[in-house]
Amino acid sequence: MSNPQHLRYSKEHEWLSAVEDGVATVGITEHAANALGDIVFVQLPEVGDTITAGETCGELESTKSVSDLYSPVTGEVVEANQDVVDDPSLVNSAPFEGGWLFKVRVAEEPKDLLSADEYTEFSGS
Repeated sequence: MSNPQHLRYSKEHEWLSAVEDGVATVGITEHAANALGDIVFVQLPEVGDTITAGETCGELESTKSVSDLYSPVTGEVVEANQDVVDDPSLVNSAPFEGGWLFKVRVAEEPKDLLSADEYTEFSGS
C-alpha cells in the first residue's frame, strides 16, 4: 500500500489534496478503507455545510462497523461526490481517485497534518 506523496493526512485517516483556488479535496486513506472492510453506505456533508477540523462531518458504514468521518480542515463544503453515495464501494476500490468524498473551500488548515511518510509511519501502512 502506498500513500501518495502529494497529499497530506490526518491522524483520523483522512487525506487532503493541495489547496487550489481555495478548494481542497478530502477522502479516506487506503489504510482506513481496508480496516473498515466493504463500505456499503456513505453519508457526506452537504454543499453549503460549514465543517470544522477534527469534528465529525459524515459517516461511513461497512459490513464490519460504522465509522465517523472527520474533517481534516475548517471550511465550507462546495461539492459532495455523488458517485460514492451511489456506489460506496468506490471508497474501497479507489480511495485516492474516484473514491474521494467531498471538496471544501478551506477557511483554516490545521498545522498538524502529516506528510505521506509521516502518515505511513503513524499508521504502519
